[in-house]
Amino acid sequence: MTENRTVQQKSVRRNRIAAAACFAAALITASVVGTQSATADGAAHAAAQRTAVAAPGLGSAHLVQSEDFQKGMNPVGATIELTGRQGLSACSGEETMHDLTKDKATAYASVHWTLDTKGMLIESAANAPTGTAAATWEQQLVALVEGCQDEPAGHWYYGAAHSLTATGGTARWYPAYNGDGTAVGGVAVLRSGTRVAIVELTGQPGSTPAAVEGITTAALNRLSS
Repeated sequence: MTENRTVQQKSVRRNRIAAAACFAAALITASVVGTQSATADGAAHAAAQRTAVAAPGLGSAHLVQSEDFQKGMNPVGATIELTGRQGLSACSGEETMHDLTKDKATAYASVHWTLDTKGMLIESAANAPTGTAAATWEQQLVALVEGCQDEPAGHWYYGAAHSLTATGGTARWYPAYNGDGTAVGGVAVLRSGTRVAIVELTGQPGSTPAAVEGITTAALNRLSS
């Protein structure tokens, strides 16, 4: 019974993911209460950074910026949220940072970047009240991601975990693959002090594991700044 229920839950989650992907382009332009939008233009995005500050210790400046994207990844727009209600990753479906932390974070910040190749990058971060809480949330995020490493044949999946350490923080990043084995981005779980985050690159043609490692490094440096 437990195995059947798990399979059913994964099937529902994948259906939600597929539906969300179909409407991603429309959603990125929607007006959302508590959000601020910024284009990839440096001046407009800088203005958003100055105003979108959730609380001391975490704000939009700690998220991936337009200049962090590597060659071939051309950002065309971003939506910033401070509510913690953005979906965490393709694997999590409708799970949000607000849900995962049970609204116990002192601040939330997230960004949804669209790329000119129809790809996207999403990042969700939270600031924990204590280091212990941050460690717990990090472990929950890792468990969530690793739950999508073992998928039925023909389905996309996350590959093996890779560790990364930068000044002020650590990360685990995972390449993602289509059912045919083609690299299609990846996901990373980040931790810097009391800040935790998850960042995912999806739908980007040719996004190799090296590209995922690069964006993970940039994201970790931002979170630690």
